[in-house]
Amino acid sequence: MRIAFLGLGKMGSPVARTILKSGHLFTVWNRTAEKTRELAADGALPADEASDAVQDADVVFTMLSNDAAVQAVTFGDASSAGILSRLKPGAVHVSLSTISVALSRRLTEEHARTGGEFVAAPVFGRPTVAAEGKLWIVVAGKESAITRVRPLLEATSRGLTVVSEEPWRAHALKIGGNFLITAMIESLSEAMVYAEVQGIDPGLFLNTVNDALFRSPFYEAYGKVMLNPPEQPGATIALGAKDMNLFRQAAGDAGTQTPLADHFAADLARAEQAGLKDLDWAAGLYQLAWNGSGRRKEEFMNEQEHF
Repeated sequence: MRIAFLGLGKMGSPVARTILKSGHLFTVWNRTAEKTRELAADGALPADEASDAVQDADVVFTMLSNDAAVQAVTFGDASSAGILSRLKPGAVHVSLSTISVALSRRLTEEHARTGGEFVAAPVFGRPTVAAEGKLWIVVAGKESAITRVRPLLEATSRGLTVVSEEPWRAHALKIGGNFLITAMIESLSEAMVYAEVQGIDPGLFLNTVNDALFRSPFYEAYGKVMLNPPEQPGATIALGAKDMNLFRQAAGDAGTQTPLADHFAADLARAEQAGLKDLDWAAGLYQLAWNGSGRRKEEFMNEQEHF
């Protein structure tokens, strides 16, 4: 097959690398050309424009940061033509991004109008997980289209969940999952601050409650990120805030109230205002929990050393 992959950011690059290994003719595009050169060294064909990358493609993957980026690449903007006008009839556009339910519906309608197929395939996992080919992918779209792209998705994942023939339902599920990740991070942050001010090592606390209660690799992984923030964040506070607003928007459109999500959105907004916008999602919320604890962590640690 001829495959195009658009968007080579923190998640896009490792996903593209795993699919590239499948051996298909592979064209890549990114707004900054440096990322395409990195993939070209591994055998990918770089394209100067997104629309050029897709013109002969059988399958097009997009891994872009938000609704605005997906709309600009798909429908075009002042600086470039959209890929929708260049896709050949029958080509499948696979959106790996976490986008709004409303945009997912629009993409489905526009691809059907122009003779293409749209498959939603948002992913669960951080960049390190993507590099290992162990994402979990939530998939929705027409059965025939999913069948065509399934081997490519399996190449970069440890499992798939097929949700529906309506693509927007996969994006709705992914947004709901991200809400739960935020809930876990918020509760774990507050609990770990509590443990530390009680004189309990937070790493010991994390391991104990996870072994005794949850037995979850997510608690383990995110807890480690809180205690040892990575130099390059997997997902930032800004992305967490974006996803929480997508959750609230989708719920509101369905007439559902979200008091917990409203609280989390307010916390994420406070984190941005506190200058934590570009920190890792988990590490930033853990720092915010310390900021709101009534104790400065540095002062508390000094007290412990004194005693």
